[in-house]
Amino acid sequence: MIPIQEQTETVVPEERIEIAVRRDVPDRIYRGVATAAGFTTLALMALIGGFLLFRGASALRKAGFSFLTTEMWAPDQGGDFGIGAVLPYTIQISLVALFIAVPISIATALFITQYAPAKIRRPLTSLVDLLAAIPSLIYGLWGLFYLQPRLITVGKWMGDNLGWIPLFKASGPAPHSIGQFAASTFVAGVVVSLMVIPLCTSVMREVFAQAPMGEQEAALALGGTKWGVIRDVVLPFGRGGIIGGAMLGLGRALGETIAVTLIISPMFVRQFSIMEQGSNSIAALIALKFSESNANGISALMAAGLALFLLTLLVNAIASVIVGKGRSGAQTEI
Repeated sequence: MIPIQEQTETVVPEERIEIAVRRDVPDRIYRGVATAAGFTTLALMALIGGFLLFRGASALRKAGFSFLTTEMWAPDQGGDFGIGAVLPYTIQISLVALFIAVPISIATALFITQYAPAKIRRPLTSLVDLLAAIPSLIYGLWGLFYLQPRLITVGKWMGDNLGWIPLFKASGPAPHSIGQFAASTFVAGVVVSLMVIPLCTSVMREVFAQAPMGEQEAALALGGTKWGVIRDVVLPFGRGGIIGGAMLGLGRALGETIAVTLIISPMFVRQFSIMEQGSNSIAALIALKFSESNANGISALMAAGLALFLLTLLVNAIASVIVGKGRSGAQTEI
């Protein structure tokens, strides 16, 4: 037998081709300006955080970890101080605002992108953006003089009929006095929700508008209804936008100052019910105490501002990540 010689092929590695990109002058200028703007934003955030940390360091050293648990505020008198009471109030007001704002924002965004005639979509979009630009002082005054008298009645009804739920429990036997519902967490949360709705709606509308038209038309061609298309295509595609918009609204609600200050009756005793008279927030605490505080009080207020800054920064960072992932539409199902 004649041996058969095996032939082997030599694989020559492909050479890596490098493409040189030549940018013209306008492109280089724009790239430089955009890069500088990005670094400037990061630098400003770092400076703000560093300033708050520097000014609040003495208060943080004095209070220690108890700064997060103490339910009183007496730094000017040399007493204990902390955000143990105002931090839960801040979160409660924000959650009440989100509970109201998120469903309304989803419905508004779906109406603009799915149901509204094409000729009125642009005016509606501009109107939502305009509402987001209204100063919080205007919302606060509107809430104080128009909404609060009407929300007191709603709060009394909830306290009388839903008082068996701890969240809506009001002190004293029913029927309750209408005056004890005036400056509650519930009223403040409703007013803050008015400022959160435009922001949430803008984010959700942008994401819903990017839902793949081909999948929507395919669902309709298979006999799906308009609501079926929204339920099976648009909402799954915009899930990240809904969550991201809600978290951006949460960051907005956490830092609201003027509207909450006008509505609440400040107190430093923690309570679970949102119907009880009295409430507070970190931003309102800073606004109310800043002008009358001495050096120790200013340092304590700066420490409270640092806590709010870090909390808001964390919420907005998580929201940005979720919104970025939710735009791909990879999770869309028909």
